Amino acid sequence: MGTQPVDEYCRAIETYLTRKNDGHLIRVVGPSFELVSRWAVDGVPLKVAFGGIDRYFERYYRKGPRRRPVKIDFCEADVRDVFDEWRRAIGLTAAGGQTADDPAVPSHETAASRSLPAHLERALLRLTDVRTRGAWPDRAGALDELDKLMDRLAKELEVARASKSGLRGAARLSVIARLSELDAALLGLARAGTNASDLAGLERTAEQDIASFRDRMRPEAYRAAAHAAVDRLLRERFGLPTLTY
Repeated sequence: MGTQPVDEYCRAIETYLTRKNDGHLIRVVGPSFELVSRWAVDGVPLKVAFGGIDRYFERYYRKGPRRRPVKIDFCEADVRDVFDEWRRAIGLTAAGGQTADDPAVPSHETAASRSLPAHLERALLRLTDVRTRGAWPDRAGALDELDKLMDRLAKELEVARASKSGLRGAARLSVIARLSELDAALLGLARAGTNASDLAGLERTAEQDIASFRDRMRPEAYRAAAHAAVDRLLRERFGLPTLTY
C-alpha cells in the first residue's frame, strides 16, 4: 500500500467516517478492518476512498433524514466505483499496468449518454465559473490565454449548434479532435500558471497516489500515469472541466 501503513490508513478512514457521521464513532474493526485493509492493499488513495464515502452519504441524504450512523461497509461499492473512475482518469486498467485507451470519459457517464452541444455548453459554463470566481492563476498572461481558449471553445459550440440534425461524420470527428487539443492546452496553461513549489507538491501527491502500482507498471506507463495524476489534481485544484469528448 504505497508508503502508508495499513493501520494508519484504516484509522484515517475511521476518522473521516466519524466526521461524516457528525461525530458518531463507528469503529473500523473486525470485518470492517479487513474490508478497508483491502482498499489499502489495492492502492486506493485516501482521497479516492473519501470521495466514495462522500458519494454514499450524498445518496443517503437524498433519501431524507438519517436514522442511524453509516458503517464503512455500506460505502464499499461507491469507493470501488470512484477508484475505477480514478484509475481510468489517469490511464490505469484494473490490472494497474497498462494505459487505458480513453481515460477521459468517466465510467458513469459515457460519450453516448450526452450530446456534443450539451458537453460543450457545460464545459464552457464551468470555465466561465473558473474565470469569474478568480480560481485561475493570476500570473502574467494566464487570464488572457484562458480567455482565448474560452473563445475557441465558444466557436466550437456554435459549430455544433449550427446543424439542427447535429454534426455527423467528418465534421463531428473534427470537433472532437479539436476538443482533445483544447483539453491538452487547458492543462498546459494550468501547469504553466502554477508556481514551481505548488506544482512540485502536486507531483509528490500524484506519486504517492500511484506508488502502490509502480512495481506492476512499465516505466513509460508509470511516467504517463504520474503525469495524468498531476493533470487530475490540477483539474481538482482549479475546478476545470474535461474538454475531451
